[in-house]
Amino acid sequence: MHVPDGFINAPVSAATGAVAAVAVAVSLRGARRELVGAGAGGAAGAERTAPLAGLVAAFIFAVQMLNFPVAAGTSGHLLGGALAAILVGPYTGVLCVSVVLLMQGVLFADGGLTALGVNITDMAVVTTVVAYALFRGLVKVLPRRRRSITVASFVAALLSVPAAAVAFTAIYALGGTADVPIGKVFTAMVGVHVLIGIGEAAITALTVGAVIAVRPDLVYGARGLAQPLELRTSPLAAPADEPVPAAPVAPAPATPRRSARRVWLAGLAAALVCAGGVSYYASASPDGLEKVAHDQGIDAKAEDHAAKDSPLADYSVKDITDPRLAGGLAGVIGVGATLAVGTGVFVVLRRRRNAGSGERPDTGAQRPSENV
Repeated sequence: MHVPDGFINAPVSAATGAVAAVAVAVSLRGARRELVGAGAGGAAGAERTAPLAGLVAAFIFAVQMLNFPVAAGTSGHLLGGALAAILVGPYTGVLCVSVVLLMQGVLFADGGLTALGVNITDMAVVTTVVAYALFRGLVKVLPRRRRSITVASFVAALLSVPAAAVAFTAIYALGGTADVPIGKVFTAMVGVHVLIGIGEAAITALTVGAVIAVRPDLVYGARGLAQPLELRTSPLAAPADEPVPAAPVAPAPATPRRSARRVWLAGLAAALVCAGGVSYYASASPDGLEKVAHDQGIDAKAEDHAAKDSPLADYSVKDITDPRLAGGLAGVIGVGATLAVGTGVFVVLRRRRNAGSGERPDTGAQRPSENV
């Protein structure tokens, strides 16, 4: 789904760049609330949420390197919008995928630089908005169980991928540089990306399910899953008109702070294994957009990437002759760079949120310790 330079003309590329810039600006404001908002545990939650958001970006980068076959001569890979939105929130999810796309375009020559606005609009904004809207709708009608979160994640991720294919077709209808019938583009894009969506759904559901199994409090989409407490009247209670003697109230026990370090380390290890080792065995077939572009002639005016001579272009370290080592090292560098940039962005947002004037977390009254 990474659109290269030359597929979309300059005016439409500029327009989608403006759309992407507005979406990122809105997401920056929304992510501040998500990073320290309801269910994150106040300041303590914020301290763990920002690094976890950076980890989500790095994990998406790593898993995107794992192309899986979906049809004869065609492969697909994770887009990640649904996964990010469910794990860390829709606004933060848009930023996670945007960071991934920026690192891929600048360091690895994957996705055109002039098409960065197209890619952020399509892969970060459309997938996240569609997936999270579907996810929230399903969670409201399904039983309040952890399994429902996994089922909703599967369906939301499945449908988010063909939604991105439809969005690309619409963008191409407005600014495509090759004279290709839009009906053919639509049919080919949606058809192959429905298949890719199945892989996206499986990866998303497995990842969300794994995190929920060990730490449901870290999954943004699972907030509020616990049933509220109900006060029931005992049959032996005193009549309403009879005074009840006051009883001493014992102080509530302090809630132990649960560290997210193990989850963070496990996630980082999984990302490094995927990017540094498993990626060597990924399918070498062109992905959905590449295949459609070649078959339908969309790539007739494709342009070379401005960073084609990058030392990490095509996810391989230049001057290393062993392809396994070159690809694995490039993957590890990409995970590290994405983790560093993503975590840095979210830490800055969290600090600005905590230092903001008068804004409060979504849970209501702010405790004094939350300003620390």
